Amino acid sequence: MADVARHVRVTGRVQGVFFRAWAQGEARELGISGWIRNCADGSVEAHLEGDEHDVTRMTERLRRGPSNAQVDEVSVEEASPQGLGRFELRR
Repeated sequence: MADVARHVRVTGRVQGVFFRAWAQGEARELGISGWIRNCADGSVEAHLEGDEHDVTRMTERLRRGPSNAQVDEVSVEEASPQGLGRFELRR
């Protein structure tokens, strides 16, 4: 079971720049489970679960994004763990 879970929304130029695939690689490196998906408004949202330190590190990575993205804002809310075993790309 995950120690913490957070729901994150990232705005800026975050769609069409491989943001989700990059985030999946970062999450797997940190041992984070959850999911990430594009939203109709052009933002990206993610559900992160894992050790608090690793979830915090993942959130900081999302604030930077991959080199071809431009992150304008990141909002973070506490969430309930869903017991996910891996990090998925969702539509």
